[in-house]
Amino acid sequence: MRLTVCLTLLVLAPAPAVARDLPRNSLPKDFVYLRAVAPSIAQDMRYATYDNFTGRPLPGYRAGECVLRREVAQALARVEADLAKQHLGLKTYDCYRPARAVRAMGRWSRSSGGGAKRFYPHVPKSELFARGYIAAHSRHSAGIAVDLTLIKLPAPQAAPFDRAAHYGPCTGPAAARAPDNSIDMGSGFDCFDRKSYTRSGAVTAEQRHWRNLLKAAMSARGFRNYFREWWHYEYAGAPRRTYDFPILPRG
Repeated sequence: MRLTVCLTLLVLAPAPAVARDLPRNSLPKDFVYLRAVAPSIAQDMRYATYDNFTGRPLPGYRAGECVLRREVAQALARVEADLAKQHLGLKTYDCYRPARAVRAMGRWSRSSGGGAKRFYPHVPKSELFARGYIAAHSRHSAGIAVDLTLIKLPAPQAAPFDRAAHYGPCTGPAAARAPDNSIDMGSGFDCFDRKSYTRSGAVTAEQRHWRNLLKAAMSARGFRNYFREWWHYEYAGAPRRTYDFPILPRG
């Protein structure tokens, strides 16, 4: 199962040894900032903001930057190049996720109150962990999983997120959800609902078309989709060691 609650493919096996903090502006060997490899890929790193299911930035996200293993970033660059031929692009919501953030998600799921109900409109918070929407370990912490979506090029400007606003549920119409300049996939990112299943029958034909197009483009470059989350992809064959270094501003 997965843990982003997207939150994305999660592993239930015991966690391997974790690499801790590193000197400022350094990354472990074989890790890169996505902007250094594929600067044209848009980034909307939700766990560094208040626009996520916990309602606050998560531990370890000290900058809204996508960090990945180098081979994963390079594969994403190839996907972006493929999509550009159709006047489409990618936008990432989450990439490498520090293990401390994964633990924070678990603590949040077992706590009382807090968070944003719009991300789980039909599921009690107390059941999120049991239903597999949040898990104890995540492939994101290995730098090999990415949460992302499609955008049309040139991408329209999204309205700024307003912490005081009342946004509709993630399962509702795109115009009623929190602001997002991506293509409507039928549900929002990190939407804990069966409507988020990649092959859900609750979405329109057009929304299913976009999901299938994203899956085909990602699969062609070595990524596997997690069937419960249309946005979650894991790069096949990459090392799965867990890390816990913080995400710092690039450069």
